[in-house]
Amino acid sequence: MTKTITTRYDVAEHLRTPEEMAAYLEACLEEANGDAVFIAKALGDIARAKGMSQVARDAGLSRESLYKALSGERSPGFDTILEVLGALGFKFHAKTVLEAGSSALQSAAADTRSSRR
Repeated sequence: MTKTITTRYDVAEHLRTPEEMAAYLEACLEEANGDAVFIAKALGDIARAKGMSQVARDAGLSRESLYKALSGERSPGFDTILEVLGALGFKFHAKTVLEAGSSALQSAAADTRSSRR
């Protein structure tokens, strides 16, 4: 019987186009449920796919600090996230999910406020 050899899956190897990268980030944002570390890790995957050194230069950061910020082990500052989004060719925008006054929207806002404390 032959042994099956497996290798570690690296999503960065499969993110080839800007459209694939944007779709991956969108899916991660939907799955994250407010987990900033998860989102940072997804940005790190995309940065590795584009080339970490170039993304670091474009974001005005050192390669080492970019690796640390997007490692998925800590939550980077919002300014770093915005710089990385710009360096990756993405822009940050907001859209409404529910109508104002909805109990689900109020509940989400309350959850956000309580998680900041």
